This record gives sequence, structure tokens and C-alpha cells, in this order.
Amino acid sequence: MSTDYGRLSAMILDDLKLLVETESPTEDLAACQKVMEVANQITKKLHGEAGEIITENGRPVFWFGAKNPKIVLLCHLDTVWPHGSFQPLWSVVGDVVRGPGAYDMKAGFLQALYAMKDLSRDKIAIIATSDEETGSATSRGLIERVAKDAEAVLVFESAIDGKVKTGRKGTSMYKIIVHGRAAHAGLEPEKGINATVEIAEVVRKVVALQDLNNGTTVVPTAMASGTTTNTVPALAALDIDARSFKMAELERVDAAIRKLTPTNPECRIEIQGGINRPPLELSATTALYERLEKVAAANGFAPVGSAQVGGASDGNFAAAVGAPTLDGLGALGSGAHALTEWVQISAMTERSQLIHEFIKDLIK
Repeated sequence: MSTDYGRLSAMILDDLKLLVETESPTEDLAACQKVMEVANQITKKLHGEAGEIITENGRPVFWFGAKNPKIVLLCHLDTVWPHGSFQPLWSVVGDVVRGPGAYDMKAGFLQALYAMKDLSRDKIAIIATSDEETGSATSRGLIERVAKDAEAVLVFESAIDGKVKTGRKGTSMYKIIVHGRAAHAGLEPEKGINATVEIAEVVRKVVALQDLNNGTTVVPTAMASGTTTNTVPALAALDIDARSFKMAELERVDAAIRKLTPTNPECRIEIQGGINRPPLELSATTALYERLEKVAAANGFAPVGSAQVGGASDGNFAAAVGAPTLDGLGALGSGAHALTEWVQISAMTERSQLIHEFIKDLIK
């Protein structure tokens, strides 16, 4: 193998520390710009030249490699964590590192960047967005444009128990707003139209839409209503998270939500949102997964394994436009979106080395 991963193993931990300590919650645009700059500094040190930080719909995107890549290494550098969520910000105990976004997915980004070491970049690019954690509203178009012409999209979201992800549920996100009418809760409540009562009916109706036999979940999440204790609420809002492995199921739920009618005819229901990410289906991932296992066996690596998961990623967008896609090529560890988030340090260079060989096989 051309790349000395033993030499790089100490470097990758130092680089992860730099990225993790550059906190980058999605909502903080300046912080996301800063983490892209740090990623670019690491890239220049590792590869001898920097990448680009482009702007897509007002948000920064890191790009290193071919302008029209056939092999896309897809990442994101934003995190779910507000500033100061982790105390301490960075810790290493034995083979475990902890910090905000280490597992999801700054370690995965570095594994992709290191996998490119000593490879021709004529056909390869690593792309890292900054709004994945909130649904990729600004970067979806870019992902779809790049994926349409790609021969393979490799997504560096974290592995699941060491396994790559060959299937992901599609996701829908809704906000349902009930408009009622305010009134004094003590003097004349009968003159009000209680939005809280109506939103409770909406909760009951949407929960009934889930079909666990088909792997379809419909989950009411955040809810808010009313203003003061002594006022009949005029407004209530409910967030809904719906997921399924089947596009037909997402469409069924979507149609039902849009047909919701108020129990109280004097209320008005407003629907915002819709289907966000289509499912990542086995038909998009099987060929690449089987090829990865062959590369692993040929180079002395243990079998990787595969899993299907409920969470969605930008790989869903890539697969939906027809690109062969494989997800979960990132860090080994656990605890995405949890304060227990951690990464297995020794696995980073090993997984990066495997991906290096995999990319070589894809471009030969």
C-alpha cells in the first residue's frame, strides 16, 4: 500500500481535536464558516494544497478534489450541539475520544480526507456541507446535482456497530398549526375557540397513521400552545417526525396529514413541511456494498457487515437521483446526538485505510 497509515495515525487524532474544538452548531453560520476554514488548513497540511470553501444558498460548503467527480465522498461538518454543551470539550481516555460532533461526523470527514492521501484526484472529490443536521435545505440541490453524474457516492456518516448502512428510512417533517380564537378563560371562555383542545385531537389522529408492520413511524414531538394561564389559547403548534423505509408509506402519511380537518369547524388547521428525504433503498447500495466486502477480503480486513437504520442522511438524496450510494463509512463508536458520543480512535486509521483501497478499486 502506498500510504503509510501508521505514520498518519497520530496526525488524525490531532486533526480531530482541532475540528471538535471548533464547535459548529448548524444554527451558527459564523461557526460553520470557521470549521470549514479549519478543515481547509488540515487539508493543506495533509495533501499539500487546500480545497475551496464555496457558498451554496448562503451557507459554506467545503470542496476538495475534482470539479466534476465520479467518486463523491459526502460529509457534513455541522453538529447538533449548542456551544458549551460538552464539559470538557475534548477528552481522550484509552482508545476513546469524546467531544461534540466527534462521532457525528467530524471523525468520518477526516477518515474520508485521509483516505484520499496519495490518490489521483482527477475523479474524486470530498464535499462537506454545513446544514445536514437541520435537513439540508440549502445544500440538497448541490448534493443532487453532483450525485446525478457520479458513479459512486460514499457517505461518511458514522458506522453502526462497525457496519456500513445499506438502507435508511426516508423522513418527513411537519409543523401543524391550529388557529383558534382567544377569550378570557374565567369570564367568557365560551366565546373562545380553544386551539389546545384541537391540537390534542390532531395528536390522536396523526399517531393513528403509523404502521409499525411496515416500519412506518409517525411521532408527535415538540408542541406549544397558549400565552397565559387565564386565556383561551388562540394558537397551537405541533411538530411531527414521520419515517419509513418505503416511499409509498411516506406518501400515504403525507396525503393523510394534508387532509386533516378540525374537529371544531371554527378552528383552522395550517400544514407546513412535507417529505424531506426519500428512503435509501437496498437497490441503490447493494452493488457497492458487495464490492466493499470483496476489497476488504482481498486486503486482509475483516468482513464489514451491513445494517438498515431509521435515521436519514444526505445519502438519501444522492440515491434518489440514481447514484449508487453507500453510507456509514465513517467513525466507529456510538452516541450520535447524545452526550455519550464517542469515537474509537484505533478504528479511524484502519477504516480510512480500507476506504483508500476501496476508492482505488472504484477508479481503476
